[in-house]
Amino acid sequence: VVALSAMGAILVLGILPVKDVIEGGVLLERGVFSIFSNGAPITIASMFVLSAGLERTGVIAVMGRFFSKVAGTSELRVMLVMMTMVAVLSAFVNNTPIVVVFLPIVLAHARATGLKASKLLIPLSFASILGGTCTLTGTSTNLIIDDVSQDLGLEAFGMFELTKLGIIYLIVGFIYLLFIGRKLLPKRSSLSELIDSETTREVLTQFQVEPGSTLVGKTLVETFLVEFPKANVLEVRRRGRTQETPLNDLIIHEKDRLLVTMHGKSFRQLKEEGGIRFEGQQDMSLTHMETRELKMLEGIVGPRSNMVGKTLKQVGFRRNFGINVLAIHRQGVNLKADFNSVKLAFGDTLFMEGPPDAFNRLKKQKDFVSLSEAPEMKVNPKKVWIGVGIAAAFVLGASLKILTIPALAILAAVGMILFRCVSPQQAYESVQWNIVFLIYGMLALGLAMDQSGAVGLLVNGIMAVFGGFTPFVILAVVYLLSSILTELISNVAVAGLLTPIVVGIAAKISYDGEVGVDPRPFIVAMMFGCSASFATPIGYQTNTYVYGAGGYKFTDFPRVGVPLNLILWVVASLLIPVFWPFR
Repeated sequence: VVALSAMGAILVLGILPVKDVIEGGVLLERGVFSIFSNGAPITIASMFVLSAGLERTGVIAVMGRFFSKVAGTSELRVMLVMMTMVAVLSAFVNNTPIVVVFLPIVLAHARATGLKASKLLIPLSFASILGGTCTLTGTSTNLIIDDVSQDLGLEAFGMFELTKLGIIYLIVGFIYLLFIGRKLLPKRSSLSELIDSETTREVLTQFQVEPGSTLVGKTLVETFLVEFPKANVLEVRRRGRTQETPLNDLIIHEKDRLLVTMHGKSFRQLKEEGGIRFEGQQDMSLTHMETRELKMLEGIVGPRSNMVGKTLKQVGFRRNFGINVLAIHRQGVNLKADFNSVKLAFGDTLFMEGPPDAFNRLKKQKDFVSLSEAPEMKVNPKKVWIGVGIAAAFVLGASLKILTIPALAILAAVGMILFRCVSPQQAYESVQWNIVFLIYGMLALGLAMDQSGAVGLLVNGIMAVFGGFTPFVILAVVYLLSSILTELISNVAVAGLLTPIVVGIAAKISYDGEVGVDPRPFIVAMMFGCSASFATPIGYQTNTYVYGAGGYKFTDFPRVGVPLNLILWVVASLLIPVFWPFR
């Protein structure tokens, strides 16, 4: 919304014309519509479809199944196997679906082996980020920076041009996480680790209050809950309507129906077919009507979930799914009381109770990730090979420069649809349109800054401060600035806005007695800096996913991530000028 509003403001204020201004065959001024010729947004949208195809054909699931077989029980081995597999996949596939698929698998493995999930989930996210730096298509920011730099006259980056530094980046990150970061990670139990299929099973049962019951004319607090203090009365229905009066004040009438949950210890077998009854039921003149077994489940609200921005009541967990939400975990805090009025947000972890069939319906909801159960891995062998073949053809074509990367990405996405690896509807839903629109908005803003002279003013201001330093120092500053801004705002916005500024800075740097150096090393510094989001749980989408799932606190991320950021900053500052010289 902000990005599109910025584009509208640019048009209304006349900062840019709508169309290109051409006189005598010469381009005098680019218009707003020229940003739609940029290949980055369509490439990124196509990569989302390619990733969805690999996910739905079972390619990522096969890797997850392989992880469960070879990971072992040693914490060090599990981390190494997990990070290696995730990093390799993230080099070619959007890292968010990879983390989403691996999250419940890693949690299930942690429960089975007795390992703490808090020792594994931050490394899971960080490995996906590190893997994305190894190729041009590994992250959306690489594609944006590459396309904007091409518009500014620079040569296009090759598919594997970043790999030489990306692999070193990856190795350094792995060594840090395995031997230093692992010791800094908290050893903390998440809610999903506390959920055990045997100990958390409850039953949901419904009773009707008969005439002459000791409950009639009294509150449940005075009668029923005295006899069964651990019972949880979910609702009281009277003539088909749920009573909104608090239990402390609600007077029970004849024929009222009570919906109650309790742990199995308060129940005993009554019928051979598995029916159960409440002890003391006859004394209170309660007629048993229905009983269902309950279980508990933990899940995360995704960024595109229909639940985002709605309260529990608006979502209707009880009404639509038959599920009772017991707690909400947000930003390291468990919201236990008065959370029904809280609007759900991306990354919220819900601790729920309900019958198995209700959870099956909930799991089908858009962008809701179960943490308590590993997903059923439906693998179609024929489609797996088709998906792998399409992805391999894309990578090979990009490596050999048979076509441009946007053209190859479109062909790969179309191939996924034509070969029915993903349906047209699924392809459409897989694209994170908010990111695509944000890119267009940032491209328009960047163009406006460039043509209005704002970029020139910023470049002059920056050079007034750093102009006396060598390009090595300025490169380090560019990387650090990109990394810090990425932790605070979207890395997509940073990529779109900083690229023309960085190119302008390179043109004014004095080196070896000459003014102006090759901007390519500074562009590379931006690419790696925009991916270095390790210090906060909100700077990168995968960090937000593991934040609640691992039971982390906000401070856990800077404790582990800031040292990694600093180490990689030094590595990049030293090696970028070696691989991409200033002259």
